[in-house]
Order: sequence, then C-alpha cells, then structure tokens
Amino acid sequence: MPHGSPHDPAPERLLRCAGAVVGAAVGDALGAPFEFGPEGAFSARFPEPGRGGEMCGGGGWEPGEATDDTQMAVLVGESLLDRCRLDLPDVFGRFQRWAAADPKDIGLQTEDVLTNGKPWDTAAATHFDTNLRAAGNGALMRASTAAVHFASAGRRATMNAARRITALTHGDPAAWEGTAVFHELVRCALHGDDPLAAIPETLTAVHPEHRERYAAVLAPDWDPGKATEFNGAVWPCLGSAVWALRTTCDFEQAVRAAVDLGGDTDTVAAVTGGLAGACYGIGALPERWTAVLHVPLPGWPGRVLRRRDLMELARRLSVGA
Repeated sequence: MPHGSPHDPAPERLLRCAGAVVGAAVGDALGAPFEFGPEGAFSARFPEPGRGGEMCGGGGWEPGEATDDTQMAVLVGESLLDRCRLDLPDVFGRFQRWAAADPKDIGLQTEDVLTNGKPWDTAAATHFDTNLRAAGNGALMRASTAAVHFASAGRRATMNAARRITALTHGDPAAWEGTAVFHELVRCALHGDDPLAAIPETLTAVHPEHRERYAAVLAPDWDPGKATEFNGAVWPCLGSAVWALRTTCDFEQAVRAAVDLGGDTDTVAAVTGGLAGACYGIGALPERWTAVLHVPLPGWPGRVLRRRDLMELARRLSVGA
C-alpha cells in the first residue's frame, strides 16, 4: 500500500482521480467474462501475471467492454458536470433513458425501480417496501465518479452524497451505508492517505444500525471465505474489495484477486479497481488493459467512451462539488 503525503500536489491528485475512474472501468471489463463463474477461474486461465490477453471478452462481452457498472457511473458523472450540482431527478432520468435502451446487462432490482412508473423519489422505496430486500451492490458499482467529484467536499458531504445517489435505486439503508464508506475511502486515497488506516474513523460515520455489519467485513482479519452472503450483496462486495487491496501490493494484483473470487466478478473488480486506482494512480494501470477499454452508452446511440474520455471525465469531476 502506498502511504503518500496528505498534502499531495494537484498533479498527483489528478493521477489518483483518473486512476479511480479508469480503474473501476478496467476492473469491470476484466471481470465481466467471468461473472458467476467459480473461484480461481481467472488465474486458471491466466496463471502468469503480465503475460497479456486477460481482456479476453466472452459471455456476450467484447474484449475490454465495460458493463452497466461503468455505464451508470458515467451517467452519474456527466449529470454532476452538466447540472453543476447533484440533481437527483436528472440522474434518475438518465438512468431511465439508459434502461429503456435495452443495455446488455442491468440488475433485476435496478430494472424494476427504473421501469415501475413511480417518480424518482419514491420508485426505490416502493420496490423495497414490496420486496423487503434491496441491499445489492448495484449502487456501489457505479460510485467511482461521484466519489471523485465529492472528495474535495469532506467526509460528511461525500458520504451524504453517496447515500442520496444510492437511494435512487436502492431503498435499503444498508446499501446507502456501503456506498458511503466507499466514497470516504476513495476520498482518503485521493488525498494521499492510506484508506485502510481510515477505516476505524470512517466506521464512526456509518449509521449505528449498520456499523457492526460493516465493521465485520472491513476488519483486518476478514476474508471472503468468511462471507455469509453472496458477493452480490453490498457489504461482502465492499469487504472483498478492501480485502483485495489489503492483501496485495499493486493495482494489477488487487484486481486479479478480486476477479479470482468468482461470483459477481465484474462488480467486485470494479469496486476494487476504483479503490486501488485511487491509491496507486492512473500510471499503475496496465496499458494492455486500458488500451482496449471501451464503454458503450445505451440510450446515446454511437457513444463509446475510451480511456482518454474517462480520464477527461475524471479531470473535470476532480474540480469537486
């Protein structure tokens, strides 16, 4: 883990911001072909790090193609920039436009919330009241862009923004808190601090009803083998990403470890990539991965974002709230 100065110069912070946004997209695209596969499938196919070919595609995905995780992150980021503030109805409208364009992948819960005909401020609550379950990782997966944007506003502001954006599609406060923790850990990393060392203080800002759950999965001795739920749930997903960061020494190792967990590989790797990218910076991302990275944007015909576009998005978002 890098332990940079808390007073990193602006250029270093920009590299970390780009690392967070592009890193999340890289993890997403790398993990997508292995989604719902068994543990260890990635290393079984690519046993030697650095040999290349890992952006292999498959399962309906082109090599380097990002999924709904990154697509929704882009929509959040572009709304923040276009509206010059957090405009929740605008974010929800962009989500609806995207969902109506038949994306390759969309979570069942997210799809229901975006298509149930309810207004932006009641759609997720209606889903939660009916299903009594809404703690998936579908908001955590898209959080990299907002985490970069709100990082300069401080802990309270970034965590509250995370909760509000999450609540658009996830009515369970457990999902709000997990995304809020991710926002704060990214904020710490962007400022050159060690996000792992920031976990105890971050937990004090988690709602008391959910603090114990997150303390368990973020503890130094926790590992994914101790998870009691599938990593499609928000807390084991976040815990797995933090574990991948804690137990490795660079960006590539962290993301490989995340994909090797199996299960919801694209999202676990996206969350890991966002956090590791914020720690290590854009220069730590393997060029052989970023070169083929691309993000089609359903609902906006012909739009495909690539590394340079994501870096520019990160640069603009880094100006802050």
